[in-house]
Amino acid sequence: MFVENKTTEFKREYVENIKNTIVAFANCDGGILYIGVDDDGTVYGVDDVDDTMLRVTNAIRDAVRPDLTMFVECRNDVIDEKSIVCVTVQRGTARPYYLRGKGIRPEGVYVRQGASTVPATDAAISNMIKETSGDSYEEARSLDQNLTFHKAGDFFKKRKVEFEKPQMRTLHLIGEDDMYTNLAFLLSEQCTHTIKLAVFEGSKKSVFKDRRELSGSLLEQLEEAFAFIDRYNRTRAEFSGLDRLDMRDYPPEAIREALLNAIVHRDYSFSSSALISIFEDRIEFVTIGGLVKGITLEDVRLGVSVLRNQYLANIFYRLRLIEAYGTGILKINECYEDQVVKPVIETTDNAFKITLPNTNFHAEEQKVVNHSKTGSSIGVTKKEERMNVDTELYHSKGLLFAAM
Repeated sequence: MFVENKTTEFKREYVENIKNTIVAFANCDGGILYIGVDDDGTVYGVDDVDDTMLRVTNAIRDAVRPDLTMFVECRNDVIDEKSIVCVTVQRGTARPYYLRGKGIRPEGVYVRQGASTVPATDAAISNMIKETSGDSYEEARSLDQNLTFHKAGDFFKKRKVEFEKPQMRTLHLIGEDDMYTNLAFLLSEQCTHTIKLAVFEGSKKSVFKDRRELSGSLLEQLEEAFAFIDRYNRTRAEFSGLDRLDMRDYPPEAIREALLNAIVHRDYSFSSSALISIFEDRIEFVTIGGLVKGITLEDVRLGVSVLRNQYLANIFYRLRLIEAYGTGILKINECYEDQVVKPVIETTDNAFKITLPNTNFHAEEQKVVNHSKTGSSIGVTKKEERMNVDTELYHSKGLLFAAM
């Protein structure tokens, strides 16, 4: 009699953990499960073939995800004049398969190890996802399939864009295997990718004034991050004759474009947070993920755009958050066209950074420099200038007192 191995499994009778073995076969090289055969190969047969076959097919249909029924054949066979049930399982094309109640976790995903069925490791699960989904993070199946979209639904509704099951398929939130993709995960309340915002005293990361960490749907994070930054985007008023001119520290359009860039072009295959740091003289936007291969920083400055997350960008385009691909950096530069200090873009192999200067801060600095050039001292700081003014006032009072 044949023996158990990587593609062969015996069960004396139907038991609940049969579905574990079926999942393991589908995740590996396929195999045959014999019900009615003991572990040592002794054939005992089954008492009720039809009932056993019904229980097997029901378990596969109800407990295994994604749908595995097209890769499974359940039939009656006779060995040693005894009826047994043979369940033939092919290697599936939508791996990893898992138990519905357990999810895409080691306790729900099984593989074959020799003649045994064992839980898959996290690395094995990730490799299966990559094999079936390719290198695209967006298209890969989400490890979490219990997703909710209340915030995203409200955002789509506010923008008058449909957000039902058909649209979710068109937008690639639901894959061909009828499972949620990582793109869906990014728009869900369950999204674990975060944005960390911090406000610092002065121009160094020495003293915190405020901080916040945002999680959940990227659409909600976008709104909350913009509102947080806007609270610290102060307005300075100047008068030209009778007219009052209000000047923000940072052009709102530049903040918007830098924030959108940080969200749309981020590499979500890494778990590191996006960082937004607000200083007295600048704001820094730092995101994980360098330039896409083959693109240089000069290309980006010219408006060339190669999308890392093309489906996420398409959603933002449909929601009218971005107008056209590759215009964000150009718009940021246009906002500072009349400013002395310009935005700075820096990149490494694994990170991208945009620094927006505080226009009011640098305008004041420039005034001090201009005043110094026409005065007795050159290059004094704002603090020194105030001290000079106070000293002059003191001396002038002293002279008045002396004259009296």
